[in-house]
Amino acid sequence: MQACRGSSVGFRPIQASPVHRRSQTVRGCRSARLAVRAMKTPDGPSLAIAGVTGAVGKEFLKVLTQYEFPYSSIKMLASARSAGKKVEFEGEEYTIEELTEESFGDVQLALFSAGGSITKKFAAACEAAGCTIVDNSSAYRMTEGVPLVIPEINPEAADSIQIGKGGIVANPNCSTIIALMAVAPLHRAAGVRRMVVSTYQAASGAGQAAMDELEQQTREVLAGEPVTQDIFPFQYAFNLFSHNAPMTDTGYNEEEMKMVKETRKILGVSDIKITATCIRVPIMRAHAESINLEFEKPLSEEQALKLLADFPGVTVLDDRTANRFPMPLDATDQDDVYVGRVRRDISRDDERGLDLFVCGDQIRKGAAQNAVQIAQLLLKNWKK
Repeated sequence: MQACRGSSVGFRPIQASPVHRRSQTVRGCRSARLAVRAMKTPDGPSLAIAGVTGAVGKEFLKVLTQYEFPYSSIKMLASARSAGKKVEFEGEEYTIEELTEESFGDVQLALFSAGGSITKKFAAACEAAGCTIVDNSSAYRMTEGVPLVIPEINPEAADSIQIGKGGIVANPNCSTIIALMAVAPLHRAAGVRRMVVSTYQAASGAGQAAMDELEQQTREVLAGEPVTQDIFPFQYAFNLFSHNAPMTDTGYNEEEMKMVKETRKILGVSDIKITATCIRVPIMRAHAESINLEFEKPLSEEQALKLLADFPGVTVLDDRTANRFPMPLDATDQDDVYVGRVRRDISRDDERGLDLFVCGDQIRKGAAQNAVQIAQLLLKNWKK
């Protein structure tokens, strides 16, 4: 039997042992999508992709196609240096336009992945035009009244937002999304009191240029040549280092603090104790995370595995006999977050602690896929 690999086009099977062998609960590949079956249609909203030339922007287009998201028109937006270039989508060729304040007069829904400063620059213009934003940056995640949404976990947070009526829905940080896909079902059952996370984050989290530099450096190291260092101040290939986010006065970097603050907002619990250590590793596009959880109530390994196996958007890959657990390659280009290495925390004398290991595609579920899923939620209240 092979491990499930999500529901993306271009399935490449893993040569693996049975998924979740310990409890014999094998879950199928289930999409967390809503039942939307249309593409270009007069009844769909008018769309814009802001930052279409970036890694996440390109993935937006792939996910829109794979999720068959309905739209009446679509506008491709990027910086002035990309304006005039061509991009193909759904068999049609589009000319990329420069992102300006006038870009949104005929747009009802915009997917943004152009950086926080860009979102802040154009948010007022979108609001004035009645264009609703789903934003992949950190610009408004912690802003009061702006929903921060993982559709499988807190879809109700977006209920007040209507396409074509302005407003912003924030996409959480990639590491937060990937972690909470595993943590949320366990929290609902037993109440997470404390969470300790160590992340092993891929190049894609720093953008296409970082991915390109990792590939270039790998070639240079293997050829015995000096490495090119344009993106990071350290050699990336065959190395790892503390996440490149700015440091705070506490000694935590901003990436780590995003996980702390966003987790509390998404779960709606302000008193969860969270500490995180975020590390950049030479992997192309899927993050991995080691998570230790302390619960309010006892939760056994078997109960946790069942909860995870039943949760939409999660695939359990946990085979102790074959020593087969989630890897970044398993999650690459896949919709689901992969969870394994579920075990009791032996530093405790009770059943209120568990360890687990999680892998998820940073560009897909950590960014573009989650944003499109949010857009699908908003379709529930959509009226032409």
